Amino acid sequence: MANVDQEFLEYLVKSIVDHPDDVKIDRKVDEMGVLLDLKVNQEDMGMLIGRQGSTAKAIRTLLRIIGARHNARVNLKIEEPEGSTRPVRERPTRDMDQVVDDLRQL
Repeated sequence: MANVDQEFLEYLVKSIVDHPDDVKIDRKVDEMGVLLDLKVNQEDMGMLIGRQGSTAKAIRTLLRIIGARHNARVNLKIEEPEGSTRPVRERPTRDMDQVVDDLRQL
């Protein structure tokens, strides 16, 4: 396979992010297949993951296709950058009575 998967991932991710010099990829091969460990700048995580994980899912799908063409199982692990913070989403809490009332109004 000669690191085709790693080169493809590097090209793809560097094309997406704003800080291409911060992209680091480690490649490990074992009996389970190939594991690509990806690290990017914390400011680029949103672009890399995409809305509801759609970009990351697409990248993983493409890597699986490349792996299949070379008879290998390729997995991607995206490392969360040090110091990154995830925004906490406030979910409105409702008790069962409120839910039932809302359903009755339908």
